Amino acid sequence: MVDRQFPRPAELLELMQFKKPELDLKKRRLESALTIEDLRRIARRRTPKAAFDYTEGAAEGELSLARARQAFQDVEFHPSILKDVSTVDTSCQIWGGPSALPFGIAPTGFTRLMQTEGETAGAGAAGAAGIPFTLSTLGTTSIEGVKAANPHGRNWFQLYVMRQKEISYGLVERAAAAGFDTLFFTVDTPVAGARLRDKRNGFSIPPQLTLGTILNAIPRPWWWYDFLTTPKLEFASLSATGGTVGDLLNAAMDPSIDYDDLAEIRALWPGKLVIKGVQTLEDAKTLTDHGVDGIVLSNHGGRQLDRAPIPFHLLPTVAREVGHHTEIAVDTGIMNGADIIAAYALGAKFTLIGRAYLYGLMAGGREGVDRTIHILTDQLVRTMKLLQVRTLDELTPAHVTQLTRLHPLRHHAAEPTDA
Repeated sequence: MVDRQFPRPAELLELMQFKKPELDLKKRRLESALTIEDLRRIARRRTPKAAFDYTEGAAEGELSLARARQAFQDVEFHPSILKDVSTVDTSCQIWGGPSALPFGIAPTGFTRLMQTEGETAGAGAAGAAGIPFTLSTLGTTSIEGVKAANPHGRNWFQLYVMRQKEISYGLVERAAAAGFDTLFFTVDTPVAGARLRDKRNGFSIPPQLTLGTILNAIPRPWWWYDFLTTPKLEFASLSATGGTVGDLLNAAMDPSIDYDDLAEIRALWPGKLVIKGVQTLEDAKTLTDHGVDGIVLSNHGGRQLDRAPIPFHLLPTVAREVGHHTEIAVDTGIMNGADIIAAYALGAKFTLIGRAYLYGLMAGGREGVDRTIHILTDQLVRTMKLLQVRTLDELTPAHVTQLTRLHPLRHHAAEPTDA
């Protein structure tokens, strides 16, 4: 038998503790996001289709992006036990300087399209969090503008070598003069990938207003207001506009770049030189022999060659072969702090987030980027504590198993047949 009694009023009052309502709509919206996927859903609601698809989309069938994200999900962790993890240290050293966290913000093009604060929001949030920010050659904020937004933090610059090489070399000199400490030389873009969403949406730079884009923007007046009342949306470092991003890339990029260009850039740049877009072990070895300061294993977020190698799958082999000679970072597919921890355990010394940062930007501007960093930090700290490691350097390949869905088909020589 269960003894029953009428509840006392005081006991009822203890149960009826109502949370104070949050009147700030942006703060309430962002606080409701517990994962990067939550931020993505908010971003999709708040951003016109063409702009959201430019961020979200990848090349052709978008297989490279899907496989990269799946690779991080197909991870099995192996935790230790009975270790004091009341506090953990998430800081690391990368390319000659510190970072409070094992990730930074990747270079993204045309960022003010997603939300008008653009790179200023990203650089400011990165500086506040003590992590690096990377400005793209195709950025919509100038080198000097990013420096002003992040005056005391680490700023990096991503370089495309264009047909008019004097333009590229001028950007290198400006970034050095502004105190940027690391240069990313991107090598996976001799021509533009086929980004079909942009073509289907009729997306161009500068944005062209059509009946479809106007109707899609009507339910999103905040984006429309920002677009019409802020400075013209254009590339900060390039004067050429008109056409899709692919058209602009094909017109500007130089498909003939080679190791001579690498040597030229090395001679121009006084800081750390990192090669972004490495996708084979052989190229990683060659670049290491050329004395680069680092490499980024990347398939450009799946936006260039579809069916490209999965950077996270490539990581253990490259780390084992060249990790003692150069510092390796990885990007593409990171949507959780646990992804970052898995990459670090398998030999990456750093990771870069692109879409995850942009989802936060579209969801809430600078505060949204802060929320992205907070979510990833919370996830990676929790993962470290559950693995029972106190520092990033305690992570080893023994903590991670990569579960694979895709296996290379072994090709055998044809067997001889009887005549």
